[in-house]
Amino acid sequence: MISHRIPLLACALAASVVLSFSGCHTRTGKSSSGEAVNLMDAASKARDYERILFLADSLGKAGKLSKGESNYWQGYAHYQLGQRELAEYFWQEAIRVTENSEDPVDLTYYAKSASYLTSQLCRYAEYASALHTALPIINRLERIQCDTTSDYTNLLIFAGCAKTYFDKEDPAATDMLERAYQMHMDNIRRKESRTSYRDAVAGINNVAYIWINVEGYDKALFWTSRLGNLLQEYRQKFPADKSYTDKQWARYKLYHAAALEGVGQHQEAENEYRDYQETDFAQTLEGLTNASEYLSIAHRWEEAVASYRSIMEYLQNENMVYSLENIQRYLLKKYRAYQILHRQDSINLTARQICEVLDSAIINNRNLDASELHSIHVRDMEIVEAEARSARQRQIYSALVVIILVIAFTIYIIFRRRADKKLHKAHEALKEAYDQLEETTTVKERMESELRIARDIQMSMVPSTFALYPGLDMFASMTPAREVGGDLYGYLLTGDKLYFVVGDVSGKGVPASLFMAQATRLFQTLAKQGMSPAEICTRMNDALSGEDNEGNMFVTMFLGLLDLKSGHLSFCNAGHNPPILGDPEKGCDFIQMHPNAPIGVLPGLDFQGDEIENIKGRPLFLYTDGLNEAENPAHEQFGDDRLLTFLRNCSFESSRQVILDIAADVEKHRNGAEPNDDLTMMCINIKVTTE
Repeated sequence: MISHRIPLLACALAASVVLSFSGCHTRTGKSSSGEAVNLMDAASKARDYERILFLADSLGKAGKLSKGESNYWQGYAHYQLGQRELAEYFWQEAIRVTENSEDPVDLTYYAKSASYLTSQLCRYAEYASALHTALPIINRLERIQCDTTSDYTNLLIFAGCAKTYFDKEDPAATDMLERAYQMHMDNIRRKESRTSYRDAVAGINNVAYIWINVEGYDKALFWTSRLGNLLQEYRQKFPADKSYTDKQWARYKLYHAAALEGVGQHQEAENEYRDYQETDFAQTLEGLTNASEYLSIAHRWEEAVASYRSIMEYLQNENMVYSLENIQRYLLKKYRAYQILHRQDSINLTARQICEVLDSAIINNRNLDASELHSIHVRDMEIVEAEARSARQRQIYSALVVIILVIAFTIYIIFRRRADKKLHKAHEALKEAYDQLEETTTVKERMESELRIARDIQMSMVPSTFALYPGLDMFASMTPAREVGGDLYGYLLTGDKLYFVVGDVSGKGVPASLFMAQATRLFQTLAKQGMSPAEICTRMNDALSGEDNEGNMFVTMFLGLLDLKSGHLSFCNAGHNPPILGDPEKGCDFIQMHPNAPIGVLPGLDFQGDEIENIKGRPLFLYTDGLNEAENPAHEQFGDDRLLTFLRNCSFESSRQVILDIAADVEKHRNGAEPNDDLTMMCINIKVTTE
C-alpha cells in the first residue's frame, strides 16, 4: 500500500501548518504585555529558536506572557529544533492551562497549540491520537463561536484526514474537509494575500496526500485539480515568489502523477512526472526522495535505484550524520529496491552499509531521547515546586489574616473589659468556642476543596476515550478509594501497535497520586520510542528507584504491546496481579509469566518479558488488587475464584459492559462496606472477523 511507501510526503505535508497570529479575538489578553509580545514576534521573524525558548520561559515566569502563550512558544521552538517529545509536552501544557479560560489571548493560543499538536501527530501517522486531541477542541471552538480562524480550519483538515485514514467512506470526514476548503476560499476572497493563498495550499496538500495514502485515487484527482487551479492563480498574482511556487508546483505535479497512476492513466502520469523533473525542487534532497517514492509506486525500480544513489551522494556531500529516520527513509528503501531487482551484490553491499551506521544511529537517538526526557522531568519538577510555593504563600496569607483578626479582637476585648468585666468573661468564653469551631470548619472545607481539585487533575491524566481501530473493543475504569489514589492505566496507539498498562502504586492518597503521575508520564514517553514492554519497565525502574525515591515508593505494573493485525502480545509483569485471558476451549484463566520485582524497589534490575502468539478472539482482563481483595462488612474478600467464575460465564459482547457488570458485582459483595483500596480494570478484545 502507498501508506507504507511515501512517509516523506506525509512529513512534508502535515508539517505545513502556517505560523499565523490570527485568533478569534484580538491580542488584548490581560496577561501579556506589549513589550513581551514584540520581543516574541521579533525572535520568531528572525527564526532564532534558542532565543524564543529563553524569552518564552523567562517572560512566562515573570508574568509578562500568559501561561498558554509561554507554553505555546516553547513548544513551537522545540518543534523547529526537531525535539518532538518536548514540543508535544509544551503544547499539551498550553491546552491544559487554557481549556477552561475565556480570555482572548488564552483562546488564541489554545487553538494554535491544538493545531500544531494535531499536525505533528498526523505527521507521525498517530491518527487516533490526532482525533482524540482535535475533536473536543473543535467542538468547544464551535460552541463559543471561535470557529473562523486559520487554526480552527487547520484542525478541521487534520481531523478530517485522520477520520479518512480509518474510514475513507466516512461522510463526516468528507464534510470536514469540504468545510475547511470553503473557509480557505472565503478567506482568499476577503483578502487576496500571500498568507491566505499559502494557508489554502498547505491545507489542500494535506487532503490530497491522505486520499493518496488510503488509495482513494479518484478523490485524490479531484483535490489535486483544486490544488493545481489554486497554484495557477498564485503564480499569476505573485509572479516574483518563484522559490515557493516552484516547490508547491513540483508537489502538485508529483501528487497528480501518483493519482493518475492509481487510476491506471499511466501515460498521463508519466507526463506529469516529467514536468516534475523540470522543477528546481526535484534536484533537492526532499525532491529526490519524493521522486524515488513515486517511482516505487509506479514499479519503476531501475529508476528508483538510480534516484536512491543520487540521495546517498547528496547526503555524503552534505556530511549528514545518519539517524534512525535517515536509515529508514533511504537505506532500507534502497535495500528493498535492490531485492525486487534481484541484485545480490548490491543487496549485500547495502546491508553492510546499514550495519555499519546502525549502532551509532541508535546511540544518537537514545542520547536525544534521554535529553528530552530529562528536560521534561526538570520542567515537571519546576511546576511542582511552583505549586508548592503557591501553597506556602496561601498558608502565609491565611496566617496573616488570622493574626490580624486576633489583634482586632484583642483590642475589642480590652475596651470591652473596661466597661463590664463580668460581661466580658461570658462573651469571651462564647467567642473562643465560636472561633475554634470556625477555624476547624474552614480548614476542613479548604482541605476537601483541594482534594477535589487533586482528584479532578488525577482523573484527567487517565484516558476517558479509547483506541479506535477496526475490530478492537477496549474499555477501562479507575475508582480511587479516597479522593485521590495511586492506581493508573493508559494506552498509546501507534499504527497497528497498541501499548497498554495497568498499575498500582504503593500506598494511597496524595503521595501515591504524585508517584502515579510520574509513572504515567514515563510510560507515555518511553512507549513513543517503540521500546519493548520489558525495556520500558527496566528504564522506568532506573528512573523511579534509587536515591531520588526518598519515600521508598514503588509501583506494580502489567505492561503489554499488542499487534492489532496479527494478535501477537508481548508483555512484562512487574510484580502485578496476573491478568486473565479467555480461551475457546478451557474458558478464562490466569496468564503464566516470569516473575519480576515491582518498579522502584531496587535500581539496576533487568526486567524479563513474555509473549503470546495470538490473542484474537480471546478477551484479556487486567485489574488491580482493589478487585479481588474487596471486602464486605465481615472482612470476606471478593477473591480470585469468584472473579474467574464471573468471567467464565461472561459473553464478552462489550468490554465496557463487562467492566460495569464486575463493578456492580463488587459493590454487591461489599454490601455497604467502605472500599479498602483503589479499583482499576481494563478489558481488551480483538474480535475475529471473517473475510
